[in-house]
Amino acid sequence: MFSLLSSDFLPRWSSFTSEQMEPAIRHALAEAKKRIDAIASQNPDEATYESTFLALEAATESLSHGWGRLNHLDSVCDSPAQREAINALLPEVSDFYSSISLNAELFQVLKALALKQDSSRSPIIQRHISETLADFVESGAELPAEKKQRIAAIDSELSKLTKQYSEHVLDATNAWEIVITEEAQLAGLPDSAKASAAANARSKNLEAPAWRFTLQAPSMMPIMLYAENAELRKQVWAASTMIGSEAPYENTELVWEILKLRQEKAQLLGHENFADLTLQRRMAGDGKTALDFVQGLRDRVHEAFIKDFDELCAYKAKKTGTAIEILEPWETAYWAELRRKEQYDLDEEDLRPYFSVNRVMEGMFQICSTLFGIRIQERDTSYYELGKTQEATPSSVVETWHPEVKFYEIYDVKTEAHLGSFYADWHPRESKRGGAWMNSLHTGKLGEPHLGLMVGNMSPPIDGKPALLTHREVETIFHEFGHLLHGLLSEVPVKSLAGTNVAWDFVELPSQIMENFCWARESLDLFARHHETDEVIPQDLFDKMIAAKNYMSATGFMRQLAFGKLDLELHLQLSNYLERDLSELDREILADYRAPSKTQSPSMALRFNHLFSSPTGYAAGYYSYKWAEVLDADAFTRFQNEGVLNPKTGYSFREQILSKGNSEPPDLLFEKFMARPADSSALLLRAGLA
Repeated sequence: MFSLLSSDFLPRWSSFTSEQMEPAIRHALAEAKKRIDAIASQNPDEATYESTFLALEAATESLSHGWGRLNHLDSVCDSPAQREAINALLPEVSDFYSSISLNAELFQVLKALALKQDSSRSPIIQRHISETLADFVESGAELPAEKKQRIAAIDSELSKLTKQYSEHVLDATNAWEIVITEEAQLAGLPDSAKASAAANARSKNLEAPAWRFTLQAPSMMPIMLYAENAELRKQVWAASTMIGSEAPYENTELVWEILKLRQEKAQLLGHENFADLTLQRRMAGDGKTALDFVQGLRDRVHEAFIKDFDELCAYKAKKTGTAIEILEPWETAYWAELRRKEQYDLDEEDLRPYFSVNRVMEGMFQICSTLFGIRIQERDTSYYELGKTQEATPSSVVETWHPEVKFYEIYDVKTEAHLGSFYADWHPRESKRGGAWMNSLHTGKLGEPHLGLMVGNMSPPIDGKPALLTHREVETIFHEFGHLLHGLLSEVPVKSLAGTNVAWDFVELPSQIMENFCWARESLDLFARHHETDEVIPQDLFDKMIAAKNYMSATGFMRQLAFGKLDLELHLQLSNYLERDLSELDREILADYRAPSKTQSPSMALRFNHLFSSPTGYAAGYYSYKWAEVLDADAFTRFQNEGVLNPKTGYSFREQILSKGNSEPPDLLFEKFMARPADSSALLLRAGLA
């Protein structure tokens, strides 16, 4: 009836017109409600696992397909009509999903089935039952009616406010540009950055000579790292920090409203704060444990962090012949890069020719094929403008939402079974939100393929030449592919326990462990090859790269800890901060996490999509990156000991981690792979901070 709701494995993206969005989603909502009502109206004495818990998973499948596709398009192909449709539907969809766990009759049927003694239940069925009931309780199933109503209202309001926050960040990012017409102002910038900016200017029909820069990372970062023009760096820095701080994209009130609603929800559910509510079933367990973890790491790296700062100030003082005690924030990256070049004789731009995006992908696939017993192949794709689907096109044709998007399939080497397929969309557009992410579009039943995607905002191709990436961008591709493997290699028969549906502080383990293969010579040589000569990175350049790996690592370490600290403080102790100036709070909370600075910026909270662009997301969970980094650093020691590309080790990781989803507690899965609990010392050792 509606292509948006089609159960076809391959979505027909061009058919998802804005006109059908509202009627399609409302149709799916009506069907889902009928199915939920049918489950809830069963006689509990006659109910079975299939008619309750499995039926509940199937009840929302059509809605999940349609709503997931729609929200994906919102993140990669934003348009006014689409945005209007999503915002119109958001309250209804949010209300429906909230109503499931607050449905008293449904909860009673599920509980009754759970209490029945049945020795034939497998461990996976038992975990599905217990995890589902825990989801219900955590969402308010045991609350009295009036509190349930308030929970539903909070969920609905949070969905609207966080969507608005995300739109503000995207619109503020797109609203700013700087056009340079004198090349002398670009002194210090690599040729690649100037060529990209010139191509950007041409795309806007600006008369040459012109170089256009935006706040998208591949555009602004070369300025912050290389531009000799301090005033230009200052302009770009100031613009980037003002995202979410000025009308009409001001986020201050949204931040406070979101925080207050989260706190109210937590208290209604019997918790002191939102962090305790959110973390109760994650590895950390509660907010205090997460905060102690962050602060414990801070204590261990703070001395090295201060040393980084002092040495950088001394370096600038020496080079300029003036006394320097504090750096301006737009100076730090620039002087750090100059010092790194001098100290290690390494220019990051020297590595870029070895990282063409297509070769990176091919080499990454080769590494994963060796390790995990899989085969990955690209398929041809077709792109049609929205509303111009070719009706005669066979359903087997792979459509994409943009001409640059590519599509791949994964097969098991031994069985030739089709395990899954995925899209890859790597370059920035104004209609695409910033950052990088992986998502699932379809979780197949056991024996059926999964469908996923990975998206980023990497250096784009210029003038018909291949896109050449920075090493950090290469790490990002490996990171997102790790998430994707976690989804596509899942062998869990229950969808809600499959793939990346795991504790949030465990979900980054598969992604972060993949980044290690960007540093080992054995794996690096499979993809780091010169885009013109096909030569591997010369040994002297590789040696410099490894020598510089932990340059100012304490600074990067502390930056991540600062994000986690701000997040946890706001979600743990909101009453201490409520309605105060956010930027002042930012400085107060992070006084021991940041180096002194002459110029202060608006609070990161105003542009922190991780925390405020969805009802939960990474809220009270940003610490997870470092938590999982402890796991990944430790787990990779097994690869180092047994062979970086050892298939036996790789298959063990696939079997014990990638395929298992949430079928067992994460600490047990980790212990099965390592034959012991996690050891935190590996992370500091890897970072050169032990």
